[in-house]
Amino acid sequence: MKTYGTGEVRNIVILGHSGCGKTTVTESALFFSGATKRFGNTADGNTVSDYDPEEIKRKVSIQTSIIPVEWKDTKINFIDTPGYFDFVGEVKSSIAAADAALIVVSGKAGPEVGTEKAWDYCEETNLPRFILVNQMDDENADFNRTLGQMRKKFGKAIAPFQIPLRDDDGKFIGFINCIERYARIITAGDSPNGKVLADAAVPEIMEGEVESLRNMLIEAAAEADDELLEKFFNDEPLTDEEIYRGLNEGIKSGQVAPVLCGAVNLHYGTKVLMDTIVRYLPASNICRPSVECEDVKTGEIIERKCESAEPFSALVFKTIADPYIGRLNIFRVMSGKLTKDMTIYNVQKDTVEKISKIYVCRGKEQIEVDCINAGDIGALSKLTNTSTNDTLCTKDAPVILPQIEFPASVHSMAISPKTKGDEDKISAALTKLKEEDPTIKTVVNAETKQSLVYGIGEQHLDILLSKLKNKYKIEAELSEPIIPYREMIKGKAEVRGKYKKQSGGHGQYGDVLMVFEPSGDLTKPYVFEEKIFGGSVPKQYFPAVEKGIQECVQAGILAGYPVVGLKATLMDGSYHPVDSSEMAFKMATSVAFKDGIPQAKPTILEPIAHVEVLAPEKYMGDIMGDFNKRRGRILKMDPMGKNMNIVAEVPLASMYKYCTDLRSMTQSRGEYTCEFERYEEAPMDVQQVVIEKRKKELEK
Repeated sequence: MKTYGTGEVRNIVILGHSGCGKTTVTESALFFSGATKRFGNTADGNTVSDYDPEEIKRKVSIQTSIIPVEWKDTKINFIDTPGYFDFVGEVKSSIAAADAALIVVSGKAGPEVGTEKAWDYCEETNLPRFILVNQMDDENADFNRTLGQMRKKFGKAIAPFQIPLRDDDGKFIGFINCIERYARIITAGDSPNGKVLADAAVPEIMEGEVESLRNMLIEAAAEADDELLEKFFNDEPLTDEEIYRGLNEGIKSGQVAPVLCGAVNLHYGTKVLMDTIVRYLPASNICRPSVECEDVKTGEIIERKCESAEPFSALVFKTIADPYIGRLNIFRVMSGKLTKDMTIYNVQKDTVEKISKIYVCRGKEQIEVDCINAGDIGALSKLTNTSTNDTLCTKDAPVILPQIEFPASVHSMAISPKTKGDEDKISAALTKLKEEDPTIKTVVNAETKQSLVYGIGEQHLDILLSKLKNKYKIEAELSEPIIPYREMIKGKAEVRGKYKKQSGGHGQYGDVLMVFEPSGDLTKPYVFEEKIFGGSVPKQYFPAVEKGIQECVQAGILAGYPVVGLKATLMDGSYHPVDSSEMAFKMATSVAFKDGIPQAKPTILEPIAHVEVLAPEKYMGDIMGDFNKRRGRILKMDPMGKNMNIVAEVPLASMYKYCTDLRSMTQSRGEYTCEFERYEEAPMDVQQVVIEKRKKELEK
């Protein structure tokens, strides 16, 4: 593959609902451009984009794949992303490297939740976008219905450049260009797919529809250009070239979203799609002419232009960690250029990395190149300390590029190896997988002794298990996390604890009078005080008494959970000048604790989570009803953009697998965050269940 200049590159992220044909678009583009001799499909598991064993097995994309296609002296970097919502982290990182988006929509299903999310991502990042209505060869496909639904959801930005042409039997046979008002009919011919498009006149019955759509495009073009707007208001006709010029400006600003149609599984519309990208989408240095970044030396925000003459800087947006081939870092050059034998500086890790070979990735294939210019995407292997979100630059001009904001990982499960002794292996493997997917988080709970893994959803963690097994030969299992309950007392108890032991020779004697009461501070396990008068207990034994309290609060009386909010006061006691010892007083304190806590109205505390849910208003009733079932309290509701933000406090035990339930309630439109807030007394019925469950656990 030749080296392309900055103005010859287009970076297109492919977005859309799962099953709409995103991967097939890249496969068709590769085949039609001559890059591959065989057209793969997801059903057979032989696509260039979906090469991971998990993708082949499940027949869906689960990670980002870079598919460069050479077309008309232009390099189009298609960035294929997963449609499943569990892999939204891959989508976010891909958008950071893109200049524009291609949103693929099923002509059968119309715009779905994934389509809406894709549009919202583009709106958030001001990303120019194209829309491809795919699967037009299906007998149930309806372009007009799909177009109407998109206009209703996304507004007047929707601009159909093409409409499908069907024969009398309703079969998809070609397209009509709405700007130039001519038809292209699919006929047999000498091309990669054995078909060519032949020019034809617009059917008389469709002339009115085409004219109406053309007027819509003229208006959209005029609104994007002041000169054309003046002509439009003066009722002066616009030439085709003027319309194209205005539409170019509209696409760049996001005011216009061109709609194309096709059936890429049959290669219908693939050529038009690539032609449209080359013609209408500005080059990477025009779409993103510069990037604001932090100058490491001065701390100031500076601007780096997307030009090869600038100092080199690049953002690593994807990392592939393989146990056999090692680590592969995929990056986009934001400024300057990267050449062989350069020494680069990793700002975040403060390390210098020496490179020898530069690659362009096409699926799993690595094509060696001499240089990667500004605006292009490349890959480096065997970098020692580099990972996703790192900035690569030159040592003499270090900068920090804007970081990718990954979504919060809220679904947690306990993970453990099926084979004893594999704990270290599983920890090392998870570290590797976290390099690939930053949305995976791992935490070891010191209290419950469980290793917890966090992901976006159940499917996300299920694939994690499969990767552990297939890539690293480690079999693991997931289980429900143990809820860290607490115990406290609500009453006051005064109790004497005495420890006396005589077994020949030196005896043991300790005697304490303790008062146990609530401290009012649930953030601390205990507060210890002494109110001894007259030396009934010598001062040297006070630390031993506190040590006894310290050990006792680690396991409460009701269910063996740690005790919090306890105030323990040493009031009185007695000692023996010979037999008393620190150990004896510690044991006496333990006796007092075990006798006194049951008298002080012990109770179970449960952890309460602060939960914020973002979802469309029409789902508010279902969400609030569900929170009531979970014993949650709604604190407030605020509008946030097109959605509503619900803030609630919910017992942590009730939040298990909430991600799945929320998706079900909101058709995957809702998202949430969950953080520990505080401890609260649990209702008596809940306490009974917790105590019984805990007894069974301790008996095992």
